[in-house]
Amino acid sequence: MTTTDNLKGADLIALEDRYGAHNYHPLPVVLNRGEGVFLWDTDGKQYYDFLSAYSAVNQGHCHPKIIQALKDQADQLTLTSRAFHNDVLGRYEQFITKFFGYDKVLPMNTGVEGGETAIKLCRKWAYEVKGVPLNQAKILFVSGNFWGRTLAAISSSTDPSSTKGFGPYMPGYEIIPYNNLDALADALEDPTVAGFMVEPIQGEAGVVVPDEGYLRRAYEMCREKQVLFIADEVQTGIARTGKLICCEHHGFKPDILILGKALSGGVFPVSAVLARDEIMLTIKPGEHGSTFGGNPLACAVAMAALQVVEEEKLSERAEHLGQIFRRRIQQELVETSDLVTLVRGMGLLNAIVINDDEESEMAWNICLKLAENGLLAKPTHGNIIRFAPPLVMSEEQLHECCDIIIQTIKNFTEA
Repeated sequence: MTTTDNLKGADLIALEDRYGAHNYHPLPVVLNRGEGVFLWDTDGKQYYDFLSAYSAVNQGHCHPKIIQALKDQADQLTLTSRAFHNDVLGRYEQFITKFFGYDKVLPMNTGVEGGETAIKLCRKWAYEVKGVPLNQAKILFVSGNFWGRTLAAISSSTDPSSTKGFGPYMPGYEIIPYNNLDALADALEDPTVAGFMVEPIQGEAGVVVPDEGYLRRAYEMCREKQVLFIADEVQTGIARTGKLICCEHHGFKPDILILGKALSGGVFPVSAVLARDEIMLTIKPGEHGSTFGGNPLACAVAMAALQVVEEEKLSERAEHLGQIFRRRIQQELVETSDLVTLVRGMGLLNAIVINDDEESEMAWNICLKLAENGLLAKPTHGNIIRFAPPLVMSEEQLHECCDIIIQTIKNFTEA
């Protein structure tokens, strides 16, 4: 067999193209090391990470406490399945439920698994508690949502790139306009509606922040109609927006909370669905689960990752740094450049809108130039660039990154 140990970046990209499915379009950068807010490519070039693996690396790359927890547990026990108990799961379940203030947790692996788990829970609750006729429970979603690419997830999507060519789709869904309380009120008149699933900030849609009061009122309307409010906080959760979960900004706790990504600090696939007993205990043995869900390795890593969030005050840091970032981008780009029309976000989940259409290559070309200048970011929806660095970034580092972003875009404007 031919060795591939000493291949250059271009050769490694060619290997992916030759032997891997063509289901992603990454920037032409090949990374092989990460530490804190930095990444290095195979040529040794250093970059600031301003994507954080879609907000999975909130605690920074290879955080020593999380990596140590991984190593220690890997030496002891990695997987038992749920056919047996293990000595870490119960401690993790106690830890995470107290950490977020819920009765029970159902551990899974990926964010999309968390979403599917939440929907199953909601349907089961609808039949056993609300009294919806069997097989008639309906889940409400909003336009522009994104929670994965399984069939259940794309069935709720309004993005043709997610749905085209993959039908037929899951029944029992209704999609209403985002950020529209009148549409929600109309949909809630249907007594078979069991749940309303929403991202507090729409990440993949371009960091779309709803109007002030929308989420709080939506939660209240759901309560009035005995409908479960399901918060998809896979991307917004774990301190990213300046609070432990984004719903805290709006003063309520969702009925079902979905977490993933940074729940492990980007070290291992870990997701979780949290709910009160009335909801969670409708699921009986054999009705839902996963071979790897709740495995000892995942549990140990997740506890360490959450401890880092608390010990290093990452929520407070994200809130403070996010205000600095948006202020500088607003003053030095939006107000002075024709190329950037808007900056939006909360905490360190932010985006800029480029003054061009979604089919333009401008945002992509800006990201290529940012990479040349030592900062990695990625466009979403064509003309939007998402900026989401690890939350362990210092204020000095943030200012340096703002300088890179501002100067790079100003050079495009001048060109």
